[in-house]
Parts: sequence; structure tokens; C-alpha cells
Amino acid sequence: MKILLTAALLVISMSFANSVKAQGKPDKIVGYYLTYDDETGAEKSQVQIFKSTNGKYYGKIVWLKEPNKNGKPKVDDKNPEVKLQNRPVMNLEILKGFSFDKSSEEWNDGSIYNPASGKTYSCYINFESANKIKIRGFIGASWMGLGKTAYWTKEAALRK
Repeated sequence: MKILLTAALLVISMSFANSVKAQGKPDKIVGYYLTYDDETGAEKSQVQIFKSTNGKYYGKIVWLKEPNKNGKPKVDDKNPEVKLQNRPVMNLEILKGFSFDKSSEEWNDGSIYNPASGKTYSCYINFESANKIKIRGFIGASWMGLGKTAYWTKEAALRK
């Protein structure tokens, strides 16, 4: 009887552990990520990805290697909406509205904004390794091949 009870408790605890693990997986993306310049590969910015109260994931720029332009903080001067061209790039939300898809283990149905061009793209994100995410921005459907891929590295904390 003791063996049966022990086995039952073991099965229940493993089920609970797997349930907790599965529930935490969508939040794996939460954290700070270092981005890189497309041409030089040099560090460019740090983006904080966070979960909103609506259950979706967003990301904002929290550090810039070069925060100033002509001695003043960089602004979103390429934005197609004139009224937004003076907003600061620092703390600019560039990732919006991602949902976790358990079957594909990716965050999708979101968008990414590129302040360097003022353009917004459909986007999905997944992990390439434990500390590297693949971000794919695209036009149309993702399978069409009209897009760009970037890799960001997860960091332990906010850069100063």
C-alpha cells in the first residue's frame, strides 16, 4: 500500500511540475535583449520585452549605444505620422501585441516597428537557443519570404 501511495504522489507531483513548467513557457521571452546593427554587427540597443495586462507581449527600447543625434536625444523622425516624429526613441515601443502559440512555440500575431525607416511589419519571434531569439519581420504572409530576420541576445539586466 505504501508503494502504491508513493507512486501516486510521485505521478501527481510530476503532473503538477509539468503543468507549472508549461504555464511558464510563454513568459520565457520576458527580459532584456541586445540588438545589433544590420551592417556592422555592432551593439545597437537593448529592448525590454514584457507581458502586458492584456496577456500579450510588447517590447520597448530601454538603452541606446548612441542615444543622441546632433547633441540631442534621438527622436522618431522617420515616422510617417508627422505628429509622432518628435517622440523620443528611448522607451519607444517597437514590439506590439504578440501572443504565444504553444503548438509552434513561437510568439506571433504581433508587429515590429523600425524607427530607422519608420516602417511597421508583421512579425513573429522564437528562440534559436537558450539566450538568443530570432525575430522575423515580414510583409504579407511569413511564408512568402518578403522580410528580414534579426537575432537578439538575452541579457541578465538593464544596461546603464
